[in-house]
Amino acid sequence: MFKNPFILKLGSFLHQSPGYSREYPFKHDKIQFREDFSLHNLEGLVNATRTQEGLLIQGDFEGNLTLNCVRCLEDYTYFLTWKITELYVFEGQEANEDELVLPANAQIDLGEAIADEALLDIPINPICKADCQGLCQACGANLNRGDCGHKDLPEEENVVEEEHSPFAGLKDLLD
Repeated sequence: MFKNPFILKLGSFLHQSPGYSREYPFKHDKIQFREDFSLHNLEGLVNATRTQEGLLIQGDFEGNLTLNCVRCLEDYTYFLTWKITELYVFEGQEANEDELVLPANAQIDLGEAIADEALLDIPINPICKADCQGLCQACGANLNRGDCGHKDLPEEENVVEEEHSPFAGLKDLLD
């Protein structure tokens, strides 16, 4: 049976005075959060602190993610860092609509919060490196691997080449 690595059992906090805290380290070579989202070398440290209202959960995480560069379309490894902060109020306490209520069994599943915060820190337009050259507009070659020869051609010759370009079919969409 699959054991969820992000469930914290916090029953011992219920009888502690405010200010009591404990750290929970996480380390996983590979973790699959969702069907389309996995991280490698995930490391994190969560600090759970007993407050007057409930339990304050704060965590720092880092891991590697495979992204696809929007310029050259190659996969690359992106180093991701993010934080989480959640307040779980005790049952019976008045909770705002953005606050979470501590379950009766005092077990918290942080998996969704960790994944949601990580997803927010992924760049919208990922670029493998600052000086990525992208693809040649004439032939589609990855310019990071070398010059395909189209940069130095006169404009008229590039136009002729565009007919044989793998991107030539996209021109029809503009009409």
